[in-house]
Parts: sequence; structure tokens; C-alpha cells
Amino acid sequence: MTPKAMAELHARAFAGQGRAWSEAEFSDLLQSNGVFAIHATGGFAQGGFALGRVSADEAELLTIATDPTARRRGIGRHMLTLFEAEAKSQGACHIFLEVAQDNHAANGLYLQAGFQEIARRPGYYRKADGSLSDALVLKKQLA
Repeated sequence: MTPKAMAELHARAFAGQGRAWSEAEFSDLLQSNGVFAIHATGGFAQGGFALGRVSADEAELLTIATDPTARRRGIGRHMLTLFEAEAKSQGACHIFLEVAQDNHAANGLYLQAGFQEIARRPGYYRKADGSLSDALVLKKQLA
């Protein structure tokens, strides 16, 4: 998946929730050490992606996006599973991520996948309407 395609999908996935990431930001991230992107093949190919990085024994899920027209089909869970497997293959023992407190679908996905809240950043995310949402910092230990 190209940085342009990632930016376009990210914009659709996060419409109304704040600023989407640009093609340049995805391009720069993908050139950074330890950063990798996951997208599936077949029917899931255009439906979602996950982007993260591994440093030492820690992985960070930077973003995960599912096309709004393809939600509720297991794509997010599939991307998360593939992300975890790749992070583990690169030596990660645990994964961290941040998610907006009011992103109920994402929070449900992460909690079902075994992530636990370890911290909270009050007013961290600015939404499109200017309001603020707390960021939850989640962690999962990899087996």
C-alpha cells in the first residue's frame, strides 16, 4: 500500500475525528528505522492497514485504519493480529498504543485483544469540532 493510499484511507477512517495524516507523513514514517506497515492480501487488501514500529523489545502501534465502508467485517482485528505477529517476529515482547477515549469501536477491539490501560493523557486529542478527548495508553504483553 502506497503512502498516498494510506493517507486517503486514513482520512476516510478518521473523518470528523481530527486531522488525518498526510501522504508526506506516511512516507516519512515508512522510511524511519523500525517502522513497518501491515495490510492483508485478497479481499482485505483495500480495507485497512496498520502502521507501527519496533525498537528493542517494544512495539508501538502508531495507527490502524479500516475503511468505513468495510467496517464490522473483522478487518481491524485481522490487521491487529498481523501487526502483533510481525512485531513479535522483530523481537517485541509487548505493544503500546494510544487511542482516543471516545473511540468506542477501537477501544472494544483493543480490550478484546488483551490490551490494558496503563495511563491516560487528558485532553490529548483535538477533534474536528475543537473539543478535546483524553488519550488512553494501552499495553499488551506478547506471549
